[in-house]
Amino acid sequence: MKKTTLIHAGMLLVCALAASGAQAATLEAHDCWIRSMPASLPSSGYFVVSNSGDKPATLTGAETPAFGMAMLHKSTSNGSTSTMSMVESAEVPAHGTLAFAPSGYHLMLEDAPKPLKVGTTIPLKLTFADQSSIETTCAVKPASTLGK
Repeated sequence: MKKTTLIHAGMLLVCALAASGAQAATLEAHDCWIRSMPASLPSSGYFVVSNSGDKPATLTGAETPAFGMAMLHKSTSNGSTSTMSMVESAEVPAHGTLAFAPSGYHLMLEDAPKPLKVGTTIPLKLTFADQSSIETTCAVKPASTLGK
């Protein structure tokens, strides 16, 4: 009886792990770049997530060893006023893309242990609501960069 219970528990664990990674298999992050700023100032990160799957994916977090903190943010404009606020998640539509770009969704990156050098790259891990994650590499660009 105990052997059967262990086998069933093992099968459930394998199924759960396979399901959690299934969504990540349909997701890809690309065109990632980060503004180089002095280590004492926050920076921002931009990228595109593509979803080739049949279900939307919910991005819930990001992390990189180059910063102590990475938060999802969104800038909005209303006439002459612009605001920036933290968001808990952002949806990547099924068979679609979600762009993190200047004046829209972006990563707010804080607490860099050292300044980033223009021309280098840093790793970025994106986490989704189903506990899956994907990784990409981000180019470090000058603070004056406005787009790709």
